[in-house]
Amino acid sequence: MAQSIHRLPALTLNTDGHRHPRENALVGITVVLGLLAFTTSFFHNLHLLSSWSGLLGIVTGLWGQFISVTTAERFVMVIALGASAFGFYLGIARGGLWG
Repeated sequence: MAQSIHRLPALTLNTDGHRHPRENALVGITVVLGLLAFTTSFFHNLHLLSSWSGLLGIVTGLWGQFISVTTAERFVMVIALGASAFGFYLGIARGGLWG
């Protein structure tokens, strides 16, 4: 009967079995900044927030790509990096970093 139990794969960034707190923190920061930049880029009057959060998301995303260890970290990082870049570019197009 034990053969009939199907386990779902664990959703983790540490697919190699080791802890990576610094890399995982950079993934989390990049995801938060990417979501912030992406969502605020749809509002014209929030161009300062979207451009600055996008710029910081790009910097943390590129640094996270540089030091990442597993493919799962890189996968999430690339998606968040794309959202940060999208928000950054729309924020720049609508008024830039300084207003």
